[in-house]
Amino acid sequence: MAISSLSLSWASTTLSQKLSVPGSNEILPRVAAFSGNNSVTCTAEATFNEESNCKRRLLLLGVGALTTSLVPANFLFAEEIPKNYTSFVDFEDGYSYYYPSDWIDFDFRGHDSAFKDRTKQLQNVRVRFIPTEKKDIHELGPMEEAIYFLVKHRYAAPNQMPTIYSMQEKTVEGKNYYTFEYELTSPNYSSVSFATIVIANGRFYTLIVGANERRWRRYRSQLKVVADSFKVLDI
Repeated sequence: MAISSLSLSWASTTLSQKLSVPGSNEILPRVAAFSGNNSVTCTAEATFNEESNCKRRLLLLGVGALTTSLVPANFLFAEEIPKNYTSFVDFEDGYSYYYPSDWIDFDFRGHDSAFKDRTKQLQNVRVRFIPTEKKDIHELGPMEEAIYFLVKHRYAAPNQMPTIYSMQEKTVEGKNYYTFEYELTSPNYSSVSFATIVIANGRFYTLIVGANERRWRRYRSQLKVVADSFKVLDI
């Protein structure tokens, strides 16, 4: 899932969430990305003809800076993006998060977006969502029971031993989130992750960011920033 970015530096009239790119067969508009140096970029997914060596590129000739009708002011300016992170924003599917700026995007089966360390594939972040009739994560039951069920019966493979280290709840703009740290140990290796879950927009969103157990202690703080940054947007 390679996404290239084009910086926006001059003004225009409007920018639609669904962009038509001349010469493409399929347009899947997705995200705006904002880097830690405060530059503004915008990206989209598209399939181009064989002459193009880039499958996904947002061509914005005559398109300028994002307006407040697309990017709420409180989202862009409420807090500064941490140094060495980039903000991934999916307006169509209604979520955003930060990831380390030197990570690259990749296809993670069954997930809507994913980024990984350039050399360590197990050090990555991915987001997925499924439909739900529930309105809030509190409907899943008590936090401890809900998280234990997810880690034990959804995240762990049959040959993995799960261990939960911490759990926390927070409320952001009226939406409740659970973030928890857990380890999955198998005969060959162990991985440790943070997961952040939230229910909104008729969807159950899950962000998981993790690393090899041997690298976890070194990168734990960096990955916690990713987990804590996950937010859902109203769509």
